[in-house]
Amino acid sequence: MMKLIKIDENSRVPKYQQIIDSIIHNISQGNLVMDQKIPSINMFSEEFYLSRDTVEKAYSILKERKIITSIRGKGFYISRTKLISKVNILFLVNKLSSYKLKTYNHFIDKIGANSHTDLHIYHCDETLFLNLLEKNRGAYDYFIIMPHFKADDLNHITLPEKVMKAIKLIPKDKLIILDNVKPSFSNSVAQIYQDFENDIYNALNEGLEKIKKYKKIILVYPNKSVYPYPKRILHGFRKFCIEHKLDFEIIDKIYEDMILKKGDLFITIEEQDLVNLAKQVREDEFVLGEEVGIISYNETPLKELLGITVISTDFKVMGETAAEMILNKTKGIVKVPFNFIDRQSL
Repeated sequence: MMKLIKIDENSRVPKYQQIIDSIIHNISQGNLVMDQKIPSINMFSEEFYLSRDTVEKAYSILKERKIITSIRGKGFYISRTKLISKVNILFLVNKLSSYKLKTYNHFIDKIGANSHTDLHIYHCDETLFLNLLEKNRGAYDYFIIMPHFKADDLNHITLPEKVMKAIKLIPKDKLIILDNVKPSFSNSVAQIYQDFENDIYNALNEGLEKIKKYKKIILVYPNKSVYPYPKRILHGFRKFCIEHKLDFEIIDKIYEDMILKKGDLFITIEEQDLVNLAKQVREDEFVLGEEVGIISYNETPLKELLGITVISTDFKVMGETAAEMILNKTKGIVKVPFNFIDRQSL
């Protein structure tokens, strides 16, 4: 292994960093493999005439990044080969949905091949999230987090206290908050978000002329969901209806044999509610887009194919913006466009 390591005495790069870079380079080239033993700190310092502190610092950083591991009484070994690249990214998502995947896929397309991204799903579970973060804290160059959590009563929480403390341990230049803004971070942390309250309010205003032809607007907001939705959606919906003096109701799901009336307009959030509603509209022989209307939350290819009107964040922009912030090493708070897409169902 000593023949593989290159230390340039004339370089301005610190010696400990040269050790790190050289080991990573050799792993990426396949010269060093998983579980291969590497020289001890003393042997390394003697071979290259380096201080023990210099080598120890390099090994400490490699251990923190989980590239090497130490076994008491035996020495140091290569422990990770998959994440050896210039940029290693941990992408933490609260649930695996088509639109979350769209954000992730556009991020991957934009970030390019000179990086490695691990996707983990924490299912809005605080304990699972904290365990994932603790386990991987030193192993990545960037942490992209979609913060959506659930309380014991299944209500939505943006950032529980323990999660907030854990996230604050991540260096600010390594952190990107995605989808859900936390004002207390301000401009010190990159944030790319949707404004749940004002987004639905403004999008519905775009479709006001068509919406007004309906007698009643029903928002189907899941009250006790495994993956809870922000209450700010309710606030924006109520604000819109009250401002325009529209008759409205909020229900928690589409029930079997629910009574549909001519002039009803439904806004659905969950996919299953959309499916159940469309089925009932068809069975009751209502004309969709004339007698009964549907607006769905969050765009998917299937909704486009079926002609369902949607109000939706631009998940492509969300993913690409996160990648650009990493590539350009920029910070700031970016509001993602939220669109009203008019189709036949309205």
